[in-house]
Amino acid sequence: MMKKIGSLRNLRTFSSLKNSAYRIYFYGLLGQWASMNMQMVARSYLAYHLTGSGTILGLVSLANAIPMLVLSLPGGAIADRIPKKYILVYTQLGSVLLTLGVALSLTFGYLSQENEGSWWVLVAASAIEGVFMGLMMPSRQAVISEIVDGEHIMNAVSLNTMGMNALRILAPAATGFLIEGIGYEFVYYVATTMYVLATICMFLLPRTTVKYTGSGNALKDIADGMQYLKREKSILLVIVATFFMMLCSIPFMQLMPMFTEDILHVGESGMGILMSVSGAGAIIGSVTLASIPSRKRGIIMLSAGAVMAAALVAFSFSSSWALSIFLVIFVGLGQASHRTAGNSLIQHYTEPEYRGRVMSFMMMEIGFSSLGVFFAGILADVIGIQWSVGGLAILLLFVTVILVTTTKRLRTME
Repeated sequence: MMKKIGSLRNLRTFSSLKNSAYRIYFYGLLGQWASMNMQMVARSYLAYHLTGSGTILGLVSLANAIPMLVLSLPGGAIADRIPKKYILVYTQLGSVLLTLGVALSLTFGYLSQENEGSWWVLVAASAIEGVFMGLMMPSRQAVISEIVDGEHIMNAVSLNTMGMNALRILAPAATGFLIEGIGYEFVYYVATTMYVLATICMFLLPRTTVKYTGSGNALKDIADGMQYLKREKSILLVIVATFFMMLCSIPFMQLMPMFTEDILHVGESGMGILMSVSGAGAIIGSVTLASIPSRKRGIIMLSAGAVMAAALVAFSFSSSWALSIFLVIFVGLGQASHRTAGNSLIQHYTEPEYRGRVMSFMMMEIGFSSLGVFFAGILADVIGIQWSVGGLAILLLFVTVILVTTTKRLRTME
């Protein structure tokens, strides 16, 4: 019998989905990211609606970043101590209760313009979400290599990135329509439902084996993780490369309104187009990496960083709408490809008993990038948005060239 042409089961791109455990994990991931993206948009709009203050918006973002920075390393130590499935289940359950709490505060009228000062609920919810993310993210990343074999790690990580970027395009747009048509309250109930589905999926995951051989002291475990990175120079180089990519590229996303309003003069609709096009580029990068063999990942990561940096430099100083749309495709493609290749390298090369702690260093980069946005915004007020974001992109390009020319160890990682 002839194989069906175009069957998803015959495509290497989706090979990890043949693994039932990964399939459950992937569905749970989609539920979580759908909820997170919906809340990210709703929380920002609602905070501004209640206060009209940009400072409060910044406070909401900062409240989320600080717990992630503080708890990522302990989260990695915990991930190496107990089955990652349980960490995922309990933190997701906490997210369900948190999101439901915000929904109920809207339903009963506490969180409203009439109740002055009620915006503290959004700041507190953002901070608690940061706590859950700091504890959850190392386990969520490290568990991949426990449910798929080494050959499929890059494919699995690529599918994760593809799913997250697809929701980055779809969820914000859907949230905007829901807010306008039904209201914030309904958005939070939908987000709660998405978290419930994600929690069920994590509960259905098989229990993985703990390979922890540490001392029983969390602080010593963290110190041991740092010593491990000091010994494993290749893994440390991947983390350094990823850190610079995050630090120099995330401000571009968060400060996009300054480009669309002051440089390109295309307003909010233009910003939506640029964000969607960037997300589409990220999906292209993720699908491409999911479709190729897991080889030459070191050079793929470095090449993707160079492409993204060069495109971001050109975008920063562009005043042409058509050129900016074209360039932002490569910004998204390079960003997703760099992070996917780097993540899969760390999953592959890190010893199982250290994997949670090593991934926690990767997760800290998210918190640092939020702080980077804060300082990039201040810099934009002093020297302008183009030199603020463009300068960071030039720095990233410079660091990438140095890594390419001086680190054969990183270039040759498979």
